[in-house]
Amino acid sequence: MPFHRRKFLQLAAAGLAAPAFARAALAEAYPARPVRIVAGFAAGGGVDITARLIGQWLNERLGQSFVVENRTGAGGNIGTEAVVGAAPDGYTLLLATVPNAVNAALYGNLKFNFIRDIAPVAGIIRVPMIILLHPSMPVKTVPELIAYAKANPGKVNMASAGNGSAPHMAGELFKMMAGINMVHVPYRGQGPALTDLLGGEVQVLFATAPGTTDYIASGKLRALAVTTAARAEVVPDLPPVGDFGMCAPAKTPADIIGKLNREINAAIADPGMKTRFAALGGEPLPGTPAAFGRLIADETEKWAKVVKAAGLKPD
Repeated sequence: MPFHRRKFLQLAAAGLAAPAFARAALAEAYPARPVRIVAGFAAGGGVDITARLIGQWLNERLGQSFVVENRTGAGGNIGTEAVVGAAPDGYTLLLATVPNAVNAALYGNLKFNFIRDIAPVAGIIRVPMIILLHPSMPVKTVPELIAYAKANPGKVNMASAGNGSAPHMAGELFKMMAGINMVHVPYRGQGPALTDLLGGEVQVLFATAPGTTDYIASGKLRALAVTTAARAEVVPDLPPVGDFGMCAPAKTPADIIGKLNREINAAIADPGMKTRFAALGGEPLPGTPAAFGRLIADETEKWAKVVKAAGLKPD
């Protein structure tokens, strides 16, 4: 059988091109199987609800299941560790939030470096905190709260949803900025903290909006201010504290991150999704992966200062 050099070169070129074509086709096919979104907190909370809303959107847009997995414990570290150790192929994602930035300073023995070991994908929403008081407190403005706390050091009990939680860190940041001393009383979630605030067992709670508006409207609780992205006029120096976003393991392919970023930005721009996020008290947090990465770095630096100033330790 004669040897045809031209035919051989054509076959060889086709053989070399095949792997590159296969890789391109594989990337275009993402996701080709179910994707896991890890939420580091219990079902029913803001993190879980946000993950499920985004998961449903991605399911409908990309034609593949995005399944939320609640991996609770250690302030979200167990879930984060599961994602950091996963293959960087886009099939394991993390719903990241404030504790991910806080834990870098709060825990001294983490098995990962959050900034180094994750790839930012997209911001999702920013949830403000409401400063709530029991009506028995003789204050009606933020300056009056600060003055009262200074006149009564250590006598004002500040509840939180748990050590290192977003409400706790909001309160600690407020204490640090105002130079006041309020006693931190941690609970296992916002629900129990809210119950004791209603009963007058504690006097102050930094809380997320869901589950609080009816109590404010009825006068059972007093709202002093809201920490928003635009910064509330009554507390112009109090920054927002409740950022939610999506992350993936480091080294996840850029085309997969880009695809997820485009879809998440489309989700938070959709009128129907905006309405659903508004019910959580959240406002959209659009942007590029790089912008979300800068936010993570800034938040990590900010909360490290708060952890150090407050002398916080993990439970």
